[in-house]
This record gives sequence, C-alpha cells and structure tokens, in this order.
Amino acid sequence: MLNISLSRLTTMVAITIAGTFISSPAFSISSQEQGTQISQEMIHRDSGWVDHIADMKMYLRNQQGEESIRELKIKTLEQERDGDKSLTIFNQPRDVKGTAFLSFSHPVKDDDQWLFLPALKRVKRISSSNKSGPFMGSEFAFEDLSSFEIEKYTYNYLGEETINGIESFKIEQYPVDKNSGYKRRIVWVDKAEYRVQKIDFYDRKNTLLKTLSYLEYQNYLGQYWRADTMNMENHQNGKTTALQWSNYQFKVGLNSSDFKKNALKRVR
Repeated sequence: MLNISLSRLTTMVAITIAGTFISSPAFSISSQEQGTQISQEMIHRDSGWVDHIADMKMYLRNQQGEESIRELKIKTLEQERDGDKSLTIFNQPRDVKGTAFLSFSHPVKDDDQWLFLPALKRVKRISSSNKSGPFMGSEFAFEDLSSFEIEKYTYNYLGEETINGIESFKIEQYPVDKNSGYKRRIVWVDKAEYRVQKIDFYDRKNTLLKTLSYLEYQNYLGQYWRADTMNMENHQNGKTTALQWSNYQFKVGLNSSDFKKNALKRVR
C-alpha cells in the first residue's frame, strides 16, 4: 500500500482501513493517492485464488445486428510477484478451432503475448506496438486481455457515482505504456465489494471509444467475484462483443508448464 505522510494537515482525508473507505476531518490525501488505494484494494480482495479454468462464449455483433458465436476455454494462473498467465483456446466454429492465445502479464515491462493460427501453422508474437489491435475480430484489444496491475497506470479519484443502482467509486486511469491505444480509462468500482462495474475507454485523441460493462456477478469460494457477462460496446463503429462465462473451476492444479509457448500448437 502507499506510504502516506501524516504531516499533510488539511480539512479532509480518505483512507483505506481493513478494506473500508473512511472519511476523517483531520487529514487529506491527494486524488492520485485515493485512486491508487482503491485500485490496490481491488487487487487485495481478488488475490489468492491460485488458478482457474472456465468456458466462454463470445458473441460478435456488427452494426446491422448480425451475430457470430465462438466457443472458448480459458485457463489462468495467478502469479505472486508478476502478472497472471492466461491461455485462451478456441474450440468452435471450425474456421477458428485450434487457435490459441497465450499471455504473460507484467506489472512494468511489456506483456508477452503469442497467437497460434492453425491455418498458418505458426506461432505469432504480438509486439508491443500492435497491442492496441483487435483480438480475433472482436471489440477487445490485445491489451484488454492482460491482468490488471497497479504499475500499469497512474490514477485520479473522481468521486462517487451510482451505476445500475450500485454506489461506486469513480477512478480515472492513465496508461503508463506509450504503446497503449488509450489516452485514459474511467473505471467504476462498487463500494461494497470493490468489483469493477463499468469501464469507459478513451482513444489517443481523448474521444470515447468503448464501454465495457460487467453484469451478473457470482461469488466463488466465498470470496472471489466473477461477472457472468462482459459486454464491450464500440461507440465509434457500432459493433459489440459480449463474453458469457460459465463452468468456473478454481484451484485445479495448473502450473507454469501448462503455459508454454512451444506447446501452443498442441493445446486442446
């Protein structure tokens, strides 16, 4: 957590104690520190799940409402001193079956990402300069698929706002990576459980590009929250991508050997 100097005497302070955001009339911290603390609490509450696998259906819809559906399996491994490792495997339809995406997230250095395309029979590395590109024709960019790490952004606390009837903190996040496709993100985090409710993505011209909504949260192992549905709407091209998650299994015994680049061509 942040080290905050108690010598900054002003009229108000907002501090995080035991996961609860509290106001005090004696001290004040900056909006940057507030935004960072709330984001740190998000990570703290979602730590310790070790690994999980899940099924996903991806719904791609164009501006005319035409829809295509893909079926995927996701494997994720939590890392104590690094970002998460994830493996995405496409099972249906036939034209994308066998496609696999491997991602190693990192707090500071560039993420490592590889895509195996069975039609080309080769593994393609995703360069940092291409991370803002679309993932498999969806409205998600490659950089959207990395795990959230504190060091990836600077923060600005914007206040509180009610989203879908849920009282939430509103935080502005500025990517540190100069190759990011975003100027900034605005994130709404509910005050009760510190779950992301909505993210607005602004392009490099600072124009609203996309909105990601998290819906129908479920609790696993009595502690970890996962949204059943994630809906990404592109405001500039009228397209949407919805992700529907199911069949979560936690602590199944995954390890680093399950996330090898050389095994991408053989994953099932």
